[in-house]
Amino acid sequence: MPEGVDDSPANARFASIAKKVKMGKRTEKALKEKAAASTSQEASEDDVNKVPEPYTCTGHFDPDFTELCRRAGLAPSEIPTVVIRAKRPGTPPPPDPKAKDPNPPEEAVDVAEEEPKPKTYVTKERFAYFKPCIQVEMENEDKPATVTEVYIRGWKIDDMMVGIFKTCFPTIEKLHTINFWNTGLTDKTLRDLAAIFPQCPNLKNIVIEGNPIPEEPWACIMGEDSLIINLSLRHNDITDRGASGISSALSTVTTCNKNLISLNLSHNKITDVGAEAIAKGLRMNRILLCLSLASNRITDKGAMKFGELLSRFPLTHEEVVERRKLLRDKGSPDRGSGKSPPPSRRAESKDRPGSVRSGSHLDKGDKKRDKSSKKKDNKKDKDDGKGGTKKADTWKKASLIAETVTKTTKGKKTTSSKDKKGGAMPESESPDMVEAINPLLESVESIEGQLWIPGNRSIISLNLSRNEIGEAGLKSILLAVQYQITLANLAPNPALKGLMRLSLGRNPIRADSEAYQKIQDLMLTRDPFYKAQAKSPDGDTQSLAG
Repeated sequence: MPEGVDDSPANARFASIAKKVKMGKRTEKALKEKAAASTSQEASEDDVNKVPEPYTCTGHFDPDFTELCRRAGLAPSEIPTVVIRAKRPGTPPPPDPKAKDPNPPEEAVDVAEEEPKPKTYVTKERFAYFKPCIQVEMENEDKPATVTEVYIRGWKIDDMMVGIFKTCFPTIEKLHTINFWNTGLTDKTLRDLAAIFPQCPNLKNIVIEGNPIPEEPWACIMGEDSLIINLSLRHNDITDRGASGISSALSTVTTCNKNLISLNLSHNKITDVGAEAIAKGLRMNRILLCLSLASNRITDKGAMKFGELLSRFPLTHEEVVERRKLLRDKGSPDRGSGKSPPPSRRAESKDRPGSVRSGSHLDKGDKKRDKSSKKKDNKKDKDDGKGGTKKADTWKKASLIAETVTKTTKGKKTTSSKDKKGGAMPESESPDMVEAINPLLESVESIEGQLWIPGNRSIISLNLSRNEIGEAGLKSILLAVQYQITLANLAPNPALKGLMRLSLGRNPIRADSEAYQKIQDLMLTRDPFYKAQAKSPDGDTQSLAG
């Protein structure tokens, strides 16, 4: 045993206790580390399973779109960039020859190396041109909240991207134009986009081109709640099936699109069947002003349907029934509101009372009164059907349509107010707006047992160029133009001008076609910018075009 070492029982017991205490501290430390590790693991699992808070868009399209793409799981390199749409540089004003140049030209110096780069194009990296991007136009490029137009061209818009647009488009206050070209839309994505459009407060112009969809659900863009004013659907391979849906969206006997004024269906596959359907959709529509069906497959049969639409046409059975309903509701406003009419009006009605089943229960006096009233009503109906004995009276009655002018006060106060000095301020009047009158309420003319009404004179521009229209179709359109001009001369109506622009070029028409030449001469005078030529004292014609 070494010297100085005490191996007494007390020392041995102390060493054993010290060893146990040291082992206890180690065990406690290990338990603490294990507990901390498990807690951190649970916290990390909670972070993974925790749903992030939804992003609130600020109305600034670029940062909102980028953040939504990042949250959707796109890598930074996969997020389409938002760039300002390139514009063609404006033409510089011509130099003023009278102005003196303050800096006289100096001697020519070779400065080819210092010549600035041209500003008509911008160089980019290799393949950067083909990378997906979103082009925007702004009112003020220094203010990101002033995005007015969005252009997407040449890359596919899938369901995830539509969901991103659904979140950020409605928050762009000044957005009024959306242009999708060759974006691979499907039936589902188009319907989802159509549901977004009404949520954009100022969206008026929609361009969807180069997106053929087999289901052709184009009518979903033109619903009754649609606020779109200008719609272009070129190069979408729209057939008669799609044209039929568009026709129903334009108008039916009971419904009508009240906002769309311009529709472009050129460069599609619409035949006479589709043209007839669109003409049917325009029978009760008096809102659309411009229609283009250029570069389709329309022949004389389809052109004749448009000639009938533009001149006059007979009402169908459904339209006659709806006309009677409208006249009934117009004569007794309480019927439309669900209220029962007053007793006096019910007594004068020709309808049989509900408690009387047959004429046997009526006394002779009632029968005589009924007969006399029926004779008067029949006479009145005949007079209304004929529309007058003179032809001029017919034109005068036709001119009464769409004369009602209403003043819309939406967002404006019409009550007079006083300024701080106590002076009376003039009442703020809203501009006059022509009320859209149902065509079924127009004056009718009875011809061979059918009720005829004037055709659609609200369309001012019709493009039927590059089709297959021949001489028979031209004659039908010529008669329609002559009808509209005659009607406008006999009963001018500022609300219904009729055709002012008609395009029929590139059709299989003979060069010496008399009908085509007459149409050209008539439409020249219909041009609002046309100025007749004045004759000089010598007999030569002089143009007044300026």
